[in-house]
Amino acid sequence: MKGFVITVLAIAAGVAFLAPHNGDAAKKPARSLIGNASPAPSSDKPAWGGEMVLDRANDGHFYATAQIDTGDYQMLVDTGASVVALTGDDAHAIGLDWDPNALAPVAQGASGPVMGVPVTIPDMAVGDFEAHNVQAIIVPDGLPVSLLGQSFLRHVPNVSIADNSLTLSN
Repeated sequence: MKGFVITVLAIAAGVAFLAPHNGDAAKKPARSLIGNASPAPSSDKPAWGGEMVLDRANDGHFYATAQIDTGDYQMLVDTGASVVALTGDDAHAIGLDWDPNALAPVAQGASGPVMGVPVTIPDMAVGDFEAHNVQAIIVPDGLPVSLLGQSFLRHVPNVSIADNSLTLSN
């Protein structure tokens, strides 16, 4: 992986993910999305003052609906993940293809290396928060759910957890 610095992505379901790092994506204004949470009214201005509250699921995690292209994808919010990690099924549904020969170790699981490939998601939104050119990794096998990591979450000014709620706000 010439030209990449590898950083720890996350430890989810017993797998430690690694992510290539190749610079910051540009911040963009917010966009509205209908999802499972309760977003505030949207605005095209960056300082719209809204928030989105996600309730803790029965499994103890927080999930958000991410809009990528014209589809909605349920993702586990992983504040410890360096980048967004996509399951192979979600990547196919989004229209992201990869060369199986390009698979390389991106994580270390209990049973050995987890293979994946770095990609860029052109446009992605969660509630009223939008990001462009989001760094991601496709993990075709072994990832049970896509992860919403810091390569997207860094576009959200405030992410906080209190009691059984995770709040995304400006």
